[in-house]
Amino acid sequence: MSGEARKTAAGLSYLTGFGNEHASEAVPGALPEGRNSPQRAPLGLYAEQLSGSAFTEPRAHNRRSWLYRIRPSAAHPVFTRTDNGALRTAPFTESVPDPNRLRWNPLPEPPVGTDFLAGLWTLGGNGDAAQRTGMAVHLYHANSSMERVFSDADGELLIVPERGGLLLHTEFGRLQVEPAHVALVPRGVRFRVELLDESARGYVCENYGAPFRLPDLGPIGANGLANARDFRAPVAAYEEAAGPVEVVNKFCGNLWAATYDHSPLDVVAWHGNHVPYVYDLRRFNVIGSISYDHPDPSVFTVLTSPSDTPGLAGVDFVVFAPRWLVGEDTFRPPYFHRNVMSEYMGLIEGAYDAKAEGFVPGGGSLHNMMSAHGPDRETFDRASTAELTPQKIDDGLAFMFETRWPVTLTPHAAGADHLQPCYDDVWRGLEPHFRA
Repeated sequence: MSGEARKTAAGLSYLTGFGNEHASEAVPGALPEGRNSPQRAPLGLYAEQLSGSAFTEPRAHNRRSWLYRIRPSAAHPVFTRTDNGALRTAPFTESVPDPNRLRWNPLPEPPVGTDFLAGLWTLGGNGDAAQRTGMAVHLYHANSSMERVFSDADGELLIVPERGGLLLHTEFGRLQVEPAHVALVPRGVRFRVELLDESARGYVCENYGAPFRLPDLGPIGANGLANARDFRAPVAAYEEAAGPVEVVNKFCGNLWAATYDHSPLDVVAWHGNHVPYVYDLRRFNVIGSISYDHPDPSVFTVLTSPSDTPGLAGVDFVVFAPRWLVGEDTFRPPYFHRNVMSEYMGLIEGAYDAKAEGFVPGGGSLHNMMSAHGPDRETFDRASTAELTPQKIDDGLAFMFETRWPVTLTPHAAGADHLQPCYDDVWRGLEPHFRA
């Protein structure tokens, strides 16, 4: 994309707020007044509801948007199966869950002409997409903008860029997302990914379960963690050009394609709360200790997908954002621990304060439930003897997809050339120092 085009994309205005009712129109008068589906929608448009939840779910959890579009979505040809590439979906039954600690280097360079969809590579996941439970961890590496349009009926997509900016052309308008941002595309929303740089690389959490929402704050009070005002939805924008457009739909784990004679991104106006959004991770308001002890990583939760057990998430999205470390007589890096949750961690930039080397931007690690992990020997030795002055951590940005179930690997992730063979070695040399 040219510098001028990138500047224009970045200058789009946004509606702000998380989970609230929004409205936007690309042409004045396109939104009807007072009625969602009038006998005649304004400007000759078609009224269509996109439901991200059951009609009868409680108001606080109900997700739906009304779209006023040039053509109804129902006007499309037959979909036929197409190649899934390296994209896989739960249930993951080709292998068994692995209790070992695992770490990968970044994905290798893709073939020339690889777009975002073709560049998706599934590491693993859990649950069952058809039962709307669980999640999947994907990575992407692309060097070409999409000409086709994609939607995911199986779940919502949380996109975490690590290298290269993206411009998401969605049914609701455009969203620009750069490294240190995240973007969420809700279940069933169609979109196309334009690269803003020569290549793009990052991570995707596909959430089959309840939609992501902000976590409850409990004793923290009214303020802290991610602020609702910092989540931004797009302004309406539509495509009217005729011509063949391939539309790909992910449905129950498989990709299905049809060739339309028009772009499905033809929504002129919309209102609702089932909308895509972008969030700047550097706006996260970190909460931590100001006396002693290291707080649990749950204080870094940006978004959560709740399960049927209160406090036990289907998947959490956690960010280790820039922050001050304080605390007297306290081991500052993340502590050694075993966890009932399973953790996939990725690195967006810089270094992670619990690892000395080997954990690099674009790579990732998996610690399945009850797999013991923590700082490596070098980090432990350094942190155990460090002078406990206030310390600013602003040279790295890491995140975590944390899920209640074990993550089962795909065969291509378990046998990948970029899987590090000696990850366990980082804990060698942690000798006993016990003195009776």
